[in-house]
Amino acid sequence: MTKKQDNISNQAKEARLYKKLPNNKVQCQNCAHYCLIADGEKGICAVKKNIKGKFYSLVYGKICALNIDPIEKKPLFHFLPGSWTLSLATIGCNFSCFSCQNWQISQAPRLKTTKEIEEKKISPKEIVEIAQKNKLPSISYTYTEPAIFSEYAFDIMKLAKKAGLKNIWVSNGFWSKELFDLIAPYLDAVNIDLKSFSNKFYQKYCGGKLEPVLDTLKRLQANEIWTEITTLVIPGLNDSDEEFKKIALFIKKELKADVPWHISRFFGWVSWKFKNIPDTPIKTLKRAEKIAKEIGLKNIYIGNI
Repeated sequence: MTKKQDNISNQAKEARLYKKLPNNKVQCQNCAHYCLIADGEKGICAVKKNIKGKFYSLVYGKICALNIDPIEKKPLFHFLPGSWTLSLATIGCNFSCFSCQNWQISQAPRLKTTKEIEEKKISPKEIVEIAQKNKLPSISYTYTEPAIFSEYAFDIMKLAKKAGLKNIWVSNGFWSKELFDLIAPYLDAVNIDLKSFSNKFYQKYCGGKLEPVLDTLKRLQANEIWTEITTLVIPGLNDSDEEFKKIALFIKKELKADVPWHISRFFGWVSWKFKNIPDTPIKTLKRAEKIAKEIGLKNIYIGNI
C-alpha cells in the first residue's frame, strides 16, 4: 500500500455493502450499478474506492450542504406538511443526469472540481443535535444522491430514529436490494425522481436504467414507506402523452392512486448539459396533469412555476 493509499484508508470509512472478490477486486452492492472495482479504482459514483481489497467511502461525514428547508421543497406535500427539515448532502452521485441542477456538487468527483467545494466534517451525532437544537422533526438526505453516502446517512438515521426524528430520502431510486434492506427499517418517507418511463432516456441522459428505479418504488410500497414521485418534464425528451400515460398508469396499478405525483417544470439555464433546451411550457405540465386525472391519480401537483 502506498503512503497515499494508507492516508486515504486511515481517513475514510469502510463501506458497508460490498463483496470481496479474488485478486483484491470488490463488487459494490450499494446501488444498482453493482460496480466491479479493481484495486486502486473507484466506482461509477467516484466517491467509493477499493484499497487493497477493502472498499471505502471517501465522503463519510464530509458535508457540502447543510440547510433548514420547508419540507414542501423536497418536495413532500403529504408528510409532516408545514414543517421544516434539516437537509444535508455530500458531493457525488451514481447518475450523471444532463438535467441536473445541482451538478456542481453532484458531479464534482467526476469533474475533479472537489477542491472548489467547501466541505465541513460533521459527525452523525452532531447532525442529530443540530436538528434537535432547531426543534426540527426530520432530517432529509437530499441535494445529491443519498445512496452514495449511505454509510454516513445510515449512521445518522439510526441516531435520528432513536431520538424520535423522521428520516427522509430525496433520491433517484437507483438502489440495490441490499441498500433497501439496510435502510428500510429507519426510513420514514421518500421522494423518488422518476425521470422518464424510457430505459433509453435513462441510459442516454442519466447513466442508469429504468427497471431498478421501478423496483425500488415497488419495494417502498410493499413496505408501506411514504412515497411521493417527481418527474422533471423536459421539452422534446420526456413530454409526450404516451410518456405521461405510462408513468400515471404505473403509479396507479403498481403503487396506489393516491401516491402524489409532482410534475415539475424544467429550466435549461440551471441544468448541467441541457442549457440550450427551452423551459417547459406550462401548458405541457397541465396536459400531463389532465392525463393523470383521467387515469385516476388523486394527488397531482405542478411544480417550478
